[in-house]
Formats: sequence, structure tokens, C-alpha cells
Amino acid sequence: MHKTIEEIKAYLQDNEFTKVKLAIVDIDGILRGKIVSADKFQSILDGGMGFCAVVFGWDMDDKSYDNVKVTGWHNGYPDFDAMVDVDTMRHIVSEGNIPFFLADFSDSSGVGLDVCPRTLLKRIRKQALAEGFTPLFSEEFEWFNFETTPDTFHATEPGKAKPLTPGMFGYSILKSSQKSAFFHDLFDSCTGFGIPLEGLHTETGPGVYEAAIQYGDVLEAADRATLFKTTVKEVAYRHGLMATFMAKWSEKLPGNGGHVHQSLWDLEKKTNLFYNPSDRYHMSETMKHYVAGQLHCLPHMLPLVAPTINSYKRLVEGAWAPTTLTWAFDNRTTALRVLSRSKSSTRLETRVVGSDVNPYLAMSACLAAGLYGIRHKIPLEQPATLGNGYRDFSNGTIPASLGEATAAMKTSTVARELFGEAFVDHFCATREWECREFASTVTDWERKRYFEII
Repeated sequence: MHKTIEEIKAYLQDNEFTKVKLAIVDIDGILRGKIVSADKFQSILDGGMGFCAVVFGWDMDDKSYDNVKVTGWHNGYPDFDAMVDVDTMRHIVSEGNIPFFLADFSDSSGVGLDVCPRTLLKRIRKQALAEGFTPLFSEEFEWFNFETTPDTFHATEPGKAKPLTPGMFGYSILKSSQKSAFFHDLFDSCTGFGIPLEGLHTETGPGVYEAAIQYGDVLEAADRATLFKTTVKEVAYRHGLMATFMAKWSEKLPGNGGHVHQSLWDLEKKTNLFYNPSDRYHMSETMKHYVAGQLHCLPHMLPLVAPTINSYKRLVEGAWAPTTLTWAFDNRTTALRVLSRSKSSTRLETRVVGSDVNPYLAMSACLAAGLYGIRHKIPLEQPATLGNGYRDFSNGTIPASLGEATAAMKTSTVARELFGEAFVDHFCATREWECREFASTVTDWERKRYFEII
């Protein structure tokens, strides 16, 4: 329920909270934040705050970019204006019930920073509402869990971390019972932190879990998805474990998906505008244009849903992740999976998305591309794949590397129309940096292959 700033102030005072935790989200989807006193938070609510621009000037390893314009050594890493979103209030039960809020980079007039992921999603959501659509989204995640701690992990070979449980046990009641304390703590902690889960189960692979987060307004869905990843890691720490959302942990195992589910409803949220009972697949014309828009735009925006070097290790044939630009009804081998068994549940599942994404950017990409298809009335000419999507090359394939995908996005007029010049320039520069960092690194694969024999 929406609360005013004055209501939030009164609530904090009445409950005698002495401190508040704040966080923003950087370009990689990592939470960056601080704890402030209750008195300081009162002033932040009135006039916003300054937050160091360095969060858009360095990578996930806190290494400064040398190729971005928004901030850097050239302007001294100033503070940017940031405003707290009071609708994001939650409590962290495991930390004395401390109040928690998300903020994004915007000023008191509502003008947002072009490169801020949450601001980007707010802008695209506003476009959807203006066009008569309420976007309802959710994300589901797969991730691996290991019996190790950060100290142990960094002191030994990462590839030798011990999985939480051995063997391939998808949907296993037995394996979820084996580590039930962690399993139930995770479910309950998410619920207590305002991240309602529809389901939690084991996936195929040693120590793999999958969670489906309850759907909601696209901005709330992205908030939940982002906070979910951090919550999983924090709960794992409490149990002496580590969790990873890498897209591909091992070349011998399936990767981790972060599939985005989406539908468009009317402004009153009473009618699912994707549903048409008389169509073969129960798809409305609106949904067909939306799906066609994503098929058209995917090559222009792939780094938003596959943002790391590792992302492309997941997008390989036969590993439950797509490699072709295809769609189908209830088919897990295609890029886009249409689910339309009932009026209320009709939706699109975008399966290209991996667990390593920034949810704000992944959902921005999906929604913007779908709206693009509706605006331009793009016909769904690509026929539904009836069999193995890996063998259907009729509409092309997905770019095979971050470098290739970034080059396509950087020069794309479609991407710039959807996300803006400033965002595309900044984001593509960060992906080019990621490629350069990888290219300059000597890997274990090279040492094992070349050290002795060559």
C-alpha cells in the first residue's frame, strides 16, 4: 500500500527505529548502499541525497572504467542526486527488523539519470501505461549452492567447491529435505522481506535450486528479483554456504536461467490483453505483435539479457537454453515460450535471460521490445516451432559472444530508439570493458592446455 513521506516519518518515529538501510542498483544489478541514522533519513526523505557517482564509474570488481563519460577521473567522481522510493519499504528480519528502502538516481522534480537501471525501467513502464498497458512481470531463477565460505572459496581453486548436494535431482523432495534448514529459511526469509515466492524446488544438477517469484507490476517485479539474489546469498552465508547466479558454473552441467514472465493487462488490471480464446494458441493480436517485437529486437539488445562473458557459455545447444530466434507454445527449446492455457495465466516466457542479469535491464529489454512490436504492428511471421528449437534456423541464431552482441547493440538504431543514446553508449562501453578485461587475463584453461605440451 502506498504511503506518503509524512506517513513513513510517523511510522519510523512511532516504532523508535534508530537507523535505516538504503541501497541503489548499479549497472550489473549489484546492490550498493549504506546504513544511515533515523535523523539523517528524515532529511533524505525531504530533499533527497547525494550518492557517489563511482557506482557507475567502476565494474563489479570496483575497478575504474577508462571508457565511460558519465563519471570518472575526468570529473572527479561527484555525487549524483538520488531519491528514496518510499513504496519499496521492507524490514530485514535477520538484522533486528531494520527498515530497508531502495533509491534511484533522480532529482526532486523526477528527472532521472539516463544510465540508472531503475530509472530506465520506470521510463519504459511509463510508456506502457501511456499506451494503455499495465505490464505484469515476474522472474524465476536457477542457482547453484556450495558448502564453502568466502574465505575458503578465495583461498582454494574455485572449481573445486563442494556442491550442497551431489547428483542430478530435479524436483527432488528427497534432496530438498536433505538440507531442509537452509531450504525453509530461504523461503521464509524471502517472504519476510517482501519477496513472495510461488515455488521453490531443486533443479537438475548438484546443489541447484530454482525459485519462482510471484508476479506483479513490472517495477515491483524487478525490485523483488534484485533483492531476491542478495537475499539468497545472505541466507546462504548464515548456513555456511555460498550461492552463485553465474550463467554457467560448469561446462559439464546445465546453466542457470533467469527467465522473465510477462503479460500486458488493461489499466484497471482486470483484463489480460494477451488472451484470445478463439486463436489457435489463445494469443491476441497484441500478444502476437509483442512476441514479434522481441524476436525482432533480441539481436539488437542481447547484452541486456546476457551481460557477461560467461552468459554465452550457457547459450549452447542441448543445455536448456536457447540458441535460435524462435518461439513456440510451451516449448523449452525456443527463445520465447508462449504459455496460454487460461485467461488469467496467459503470458510470454523469455528464456534467453540468464540468472546473471540485472533484473531492471532484463525487464526493460523485454518490455521495450514488446512495445516496439505493438507500436510497429510487426507481424508474427516466424512460425511457431513445433519440435526441436535448436534445429530451427529459419529466423536466425543468437549472437555467440558478448563481444559480438555488444558490437551489434552499439551500432543499432533500434537499441537507441528503445533505450536512449546516453544509456546505450554507457552500457555498451561497460560491456566492451568486460571483454577487454577477459581478453587480458590468462585463464586456467590456457595453463592446463599449453603449459607443458606446447
